[in-house]
Amino acid sequence: MSTLFTPLSLRDLTLRNRLWVSPMCQYSAVDGVPQEWHHTHLAQFASGGAGLVIAEATAVSPEGRISPEDTGLWNDAQRDAWKPIVAAIRARGAVPAVQLAHAGRKASTWSPLSGRRGSVPEADGGWATVAPSAVAFDGFSEPAALDLAGIERAIRDFGAAARRAIDAGFEVLEIHAAHGYLLHQFLSPLSNLRDDDFGGSLENRARLLLRVIDAVTDAAPGVPLLVRFSATDGAEGGWDADQTATVAGWAAARGVDFFDISSGGLVAHQRITTGPGYQVELAARVRRSAGVPVSAVGMIDDAAHAERILASGEADAIMAGREWLRDPHYGLRAASELGVDIDYWPAQYARARR
Repeated sequence: MSTLFTPLSLRDLTLRNRLWVSPMCQYSAVDGVPQEWHHTHLAQFASGGAGLVIAEATAVSPEGRISPEDTGLWNDAQRDAWKPIVAAIRARGAVPAVQLAHAGRKASTWSPLSGRRGSVPEADGGWATVAPSAVAFDGFSEPAALDLAGIERAIRDFGAAARRAIDAGFEVLEIHAAHGYLLHQFLSPLSNLRDDDFGGSLENRARLLLRVIDAVTDAAPGVPLLVRFSATDGAEGGWDADQTATVAGWAAARGVDFFDISSGGLVAHQRITTGPGYQVELAARVRRSAGVPVSAVGMIDDAAHAERILASGEADAIMAGREWLRDPHYGLRAASELGVDIDYWPAQYARARR
């Protein structure tokens, strides 16, 4: 029996396997509205055998976008544009999810597709950015430190976006607290220099994330909820796996069901060595220390490797990104490679099954 192809339950939902699609920004939206590209991009992974398909980092407010081309869920037009995309994922047997995000000091940046780097000037469609403290990410514009009213507004924005996500048909939500974006900025002592209730101690630095969790669970009661963490900043004096495990325990007590463990993104001087499965140990540490279910991600590019990670108890699910881009039918291929007879191989593709 393959662990990778054993179903997994999140509350009342059963996911058909544990090989999931990680959220991947496409930088192809118009005014936050997903396009036909997003429809094809996400639906193909469901046809390809994914258990969970998580739509890209989707901004909860206009100023929360990483780039002007990010998707959003801050208005009803965006909600309605997501509906047929979500329906297509579900119709193909996967569970549709979305990652709710605010980029903070890493917002208003040029899309990687533009070939440019740095902050977008306001004259070119950019905007002023916010953060826990007025400390810029290397090469980006200096953000304004959020006041308490701004913090409360961000919390409300996450709740409102969660409600729109559910109305669009998404069945699982993920809060983005990784990769140097706003919630991660509050968690890390390298970017959070505040001396109020949202800075200083670990409890204070985690306060915004926990408040956001409350807002999302209030807006979407009973809906399975994930949090994505960067389990290390990869820099001296920064956020680390022990702090991640502690906050994951607090988050689980507030109703979070699962934790998506990645790394880095907060500072340009990070030291993180990459390679196949390079973040698995971080996921395993959080799983052991906090006693919570986790997914592992990061260059897990073949079925046998994914199977070994799960069989060893290091993680409960596998997130993949680049391998799904290389082969949108990674799930079908993985089942074939492991000799697993799945009952959701599309009939239209039966000739490729053996």
